[in-house]
Amino acid sequence: MVYLSSFLFSREMVSNPNIYPYNVFADKNETVLIFHPITVLYGNNASGKSTMLNIMANKLQMEGQEYATSNRYGTTPYFTKFIDECSYTLGEDEEGRWIQKLPQKSRYIKSEDILYEIKKIQQEQVLGDGYVYEHVRRGMQKEKIEGFKNSKKTQEQLECLKFAQEKYSNGETTLQMLEDYLEPDALYLLDEPEVSLSPANQTVLAEKLNQMTRFLGCQFIISTHSPFMLGTLNAKIYNLDGKELEEAKWTELPNVRYFYDFFEKHRDEFK
Repeated sequence: MVYLSSFLFSREMVSNPNIYPYNVFADKNETVLIFHPITVLYGNNASGKSTMLNIMANKLQMEGQEYATSNRYGTTPYFTKFIDECSYTLGEDEEGRWIQKLPQKSRYIKSEDILYEIKKIQQEQVLGDGYVYEHVRRGMQKEKIEGFKNSKKTQEQLECLKFAQEKYSNGETTLQMLEDYLEPDALYLLDEPEVSLSPANQTVLAEKLNQMTRFLGCQFIISTHSPFMLGTLNAKIYNLDGKELEEAKWTELPNVRYFYDFFEKHRDEFK
């Protein structure tokens, strides 16, 4: 399923070349992305892949969006200005009709969100607050919060969560959290979801995302430079390291080639 068909980043210019987020796109000749059911934004550090995801999340008003201030150069809210100058097109449903809006469950999930959740599990008070917050987010009325926090059911659930924290590694916790977050029939922007995952679990995650697009009507736009994710995902890959937003094969990407050359150099040690 393709809920988001394309996204055009602002082509406007500003006088100061250091103003964020205009500076991220200053050297790009192309600023439009065309999406598949899975699309990967590949790039080294500071390539702009996380910025692109956050801009899309803001323009689409998705849960998880983060506002970025950039007023060091004056009073103009440049981040908001940039967002306003962007545009997008939605896809078609299975019957060929234009989608009018994104599924409500769609969200932007960042690597730091996952790390925060892991840290939250490691702290009982924060764990309890987070558990309650999730129910408030889903519509629990304020007058019911105190009773819910002190209920036997909540305390039992917190004990289960603490047991899970002791039983599972950070990587396993990450996989479980992503499984809880990701629901059928929605668009997800994932910023480096492989954080804390071993290569084997990165492959497990990538296969799960493949299955969710094929069988559960999901669309994913993912930033990563993990060769294990890149080689497993059935994805359209954009290489953000050049001036053009060019589609690339995963075997052509510099980070993947680095791994290949490294193991080729040590080939004899594996015999």
